[in-house]
Amino acid sequence: MGKIIAIANQKGGVGKTTTTVNLAASLGVLEKKVLLIDADPQANASSGLGIDVENISAGTYQLLEHSVSAQDAVIESSAPNVSVIPAHIDLVAIEIELVDKENREYMLKQALEEIREQYDYILIDCAPSLGLLTLNALTAADSVVIPIQCEYFALEGLGKLLNTIKSVQKIHNASLDIEGLLLTMYDSRLRLSNQVVEEVQKHFHDMVFETIIQRNVKLSEAPSFGESIINYDATSKGATNYLHLAQEIIKKNS
Repeated sequence: MGKIIAIANQKGGVGKTTTTVNLAASLGVLEKKVLLIDADPQANASSGLGIDVENISAGTYQLLEHSVSAQDAVIESSAPNVSVIPAHIDLVAIEIELVDKENREYMLKQALEEIREQYDYILIDCAPSLGLLTLNALTAADSVVIPIQCEYFALEGLGKLLNTIKSVQKIHNASLDIEGLLLTMYDSRLRLSNQVVEEVQKHFHDMVFETIIQRNVKLSEAPSFGESIINYDATSKGATNYLHLAQEIIKKNS
């Protein structure tokens, strides 16, 4: 049975999409069958895996509307063993369109039932907000990875996200688990980076992944080529970090 993991944080710029794309590619390289669902209207996870988002006929929008089946929305990506259900800027409208629907928080969960068995991991790249799209992702997911950047306001907003997760557990998805907190954009030369790591580890102990994603130029270059860091530069620090993370997740779930 495929494990569904949402990558969520309502704060933008914390490495959510970078993590979704490169974790998916790393799991794929480690011979896991992966489906990435792009639930962010910016569609960066889709284009980051070489998909031309302007020319897709079906994606997350149609999936949430239930106008296509999950099977028909899947596209193969440039990364081995990784398929994608892409997003499009149209996805912005879905929050308004779903507002009056019954069971609107369960649209994604229902849509994924039929294909869940076909994958080892299903990763959902969430939008940087706590709206209906993210709520759908959290309701459909088994667990959440929360990226936290090693910068000054790192823990700001984390309480809010943890409260949202708690209320989702209470109302929509009792089995939702926190897969782990992932420290991103780490620069060992900066005292601040080291302080954030210490603080997060002190507060959250074993909820924090051992793997820390370091700042890496190659990581920020890869998406402009429509490639994961594994395809773009498999020897880079970024690739090593994400492969470690993938191994950590596989080990945790085996």
